[in-house]
Amino acid sequence: MDLFLSQLMNGVGRGVIYASLALALVLIFRTTGILNFAQGEMALFSTYVFWQFTDWGWPVWLAILATLVLSFLGGAAIERVVIRPVEQSSPLVVVIVTIGLFLAFNALAQLVFGTEAKALPRAYPFEQWTLGPLTLESDTVALVVVLAVECVVLWLLFQRTRLGLGLRAVAADPDASRLAGVPVGRMLMFGWAIAAAIGALSGMLVVPTTPGLNAGSMQTILVFAFAAAALGGFDSLLGAVVGGLILGVANTMTIQYLNVLDGIELVVPFGLILGVLLVRPQGLFGSTRVERV
Repeated sequence: MDLFLSQLMNGVGRGVIYASLALALVLIFRTTGILNFAQGEMALFSTYVFWQFTDWGWPVWLAILATLVLSFLGGAAIERVVIRPVEQSSPLVVVIVTIGLFLAFNALAQLVFGTEAKALPRAYPFEQWTLGPLTLESDTVALVVVLAVECVVLWLLFQRTRLGLGLRAVAADPDASRLAGVPVGRMLMFGWAIAAAIGALSGMLVVPTTPGLNAGSMQTILVFAFAAAALGGFDSLLGAVVGGLILGVANTMTIQYLNVLDGIELVVPFGLILGVLLVRPQGLFGSTRVERV
């Protein structure tokens, strides 16, 4: 039982990582209808920027705030310069553009910051607490708190602000929103900017818990984040969180109890996703679109 609870907490910690990046994916999809394959590498580049600030001697929290601001502006610039010229093109063209961004950011990070692994400072000290049979790490607590704050902020944004109302309107019907006077282009730009900042925050908090920052740090996380978004529903922020937690726990339990073949830790979680999507293609919390012909 002690081992089960320990692995459960490890799974929650891992699931929070997937959920945080999945939120960024869902946010862009809800506002623009685009699957951003470059989300992980955008977060990777932002994390390198954070490392550079700390390497210059900046305090960790100041480096985090500066990186969030730069990531927000960078996400807006990407939407305006790269995505907007092709947003009316076929979905295949947009997918190719985001894959190109994936490769570009990965190569640029290695070109600018080098290929050696970087050690990132933590924003908080690492500690462990023993609560009966349960061992709790500060990493898990910090990631859960940050995810909860992200969820609350996004809920307030979408439900209590004019900006959020505009984002929801554009996601529902861009043409009708444009006729109603909503600045659709500006809303799309804000969607990319917010998603870029969320992705950057994920990278800055996740990478310090790993052996080091390198060009492949966010790739596996991106795969699981896509899976989490698909499981929960690409148009549901709640689904991204639930999907990420389910995947994290399933992955950890598989490694602990079913690790009989190499790669089995991927087979079980993704088999779970396949089973859910066969029964409910829109995901656990996704909405079903009904269109009149």
